[in-house]
Amino acid sequence: MKKIEAVIKPFKLDEVRESLSEIGVMGLTVTEVKGFGRQKGHTELYRGAEYVVDFLPKIKLELVVADDMVEAAMEAIIKAAHTGKIGDGKIFVSAVEQVVRIRTGETGESAV
Repeated sequence: MKKIEAVIKPFKLDEVRESLSEIGVMGLTVTEVKGFGRQKGHTELYRGAEYVVDFLPKIKLELVVADDMVEAAMEAIIKAAHTGKIGDGKIFVSAVEQVVRIRTGETGESAV
């Protein structure tokens, strides 16, 4: 099993969720986060004063999938989240040692 973490632009959330549902991803966790990468933030004007926005709002998705679904899930995220502009996001994949469904006590891939 693998854990996929994706940081995307907030307005792309619905497209990414639908894309993942189409390939059979059963669940995911969504967190509102702030951060910056190559974008380095931007300046804005508020009531005549200029200020710097260092951290930009993003959405972090977390999902755990079987090893054979990793590539399909990554492709679904890339296809749905891509705008071609800086700040589209990143995907991180890491190994998952164990999963336990608390309600039933199921373990392993059946618990995902």
